[in-house]
Amino acid sequence: MMTERGMSRRGRLVAPVLTAVVLSLALPACNDEAAEPTTEQVSAKGPAIVLKQVEVPQWTSVSAEVATVDQAQATARIPGILTSLSVSEGDYVKKGQAIGRIVDSQLGYQSAALGAQAVQAEQELARVRYLYDNGVYAKARLQQAQAAAAAARAQQQAVQAVAGQGLVLAPATGRVLMADIPAGSAVAPGMPIATITSGPVVLRMDLPESLASDLRPGSTVRVTGEGEEILTGSISRVYPSVVAGQVRADATVSGIDTGLIGRRLSAEVESGTKSALLVPANYIVTRFGVDYVTVRTASDTAALVPVQASPSSEAGKVEILSGVSAGDVLVLPAKAS
Repeated sequence: MMTERGMSRRGRLVAPVLTAVVLSLALPACNDEAAEPTTEQVSAKGPAIVLKQVEVPQWTSVSAEVATVDQAQATARIPGILTSLSVSEGDYVKKGQAIGRIVDSQLGYQSAALGAQAVQAEQELARVRYLYDNGVYAKARLQQAQAAAAAARAQQQAVQAVAGQGLVLAPATGRVLMADIPAGSAVAPGMPIATITSGPVVLRMDLPESLASDLRPGSTVRVTGEGEEILTGSISRVYPSVVAGQVRADATVSGIDTGLIGRRLSAEVESGTKSALLVPANYIVTRFGVDYVTVRTASDTAALVPVQASPSSEAGKVEILSGVSAGDVLVLPAKAS
């Protein structure tokens, strides 16, 4: 009889052998279940098309900003204190409308002093004219008094004209974009008080200078608007300069929200053409996230072939990037026919 120690040793030798046999039988079954063919034989009947290379527009994604054709600034013309500002951001103003007032106290003192001098000169002129009429003064004395009175009046009018420049007027008709200087602030000549939009609303784009030769007025522009809506427009102006490696262009797009000037939008601009394989969208089926097309072979059979597809600018069509080539015959899937 075999001892207990011998049976234990024999058990340890048999266990690894049984484990290896079980694994060798299980692996082929697992491999057969995981293997999945990349093509599937399907019906070759149905409407067919031959793939051809066609010229389609090439689109370049750019950053665009809602802007206006021009922006006018209402600036201070005299130094002083901004005593009032009657507009704020978003207000609509008309050209020549008073939107603020700047007061310089020194001009007020000068105007009062010159006004007193003008009154004194007028009184002197009246006295000299009376004496001239009575034969006391010569005509030269009268002319001297007249010149002094005219000079006093001119000086007073000049100071009053300068003081009148303290009235801040809107330089153009449009909407106030910026008005960030509070009333009571000290201002200097040339300081902007408010910025006003001027002209129609446009979509302003900055593009790489490498696209300068492909841009032209009339090129199509696509913009993603509210609710992912695609809006279409065209380039209306290309600026004839390159700044920091970029070319600026304006596009007219109807339907964009003009309430927020300076808002950034996602846009695409037509920048030439390219060759592409376009097929109707119903020739493509999607299974488990993979796109397939039905290709007819030389033996008049068909198979599902995986492809890489991309949306196209043409309605109802899809661009195929890889998987098939020009000359292949595609068959409309049975479920789509």
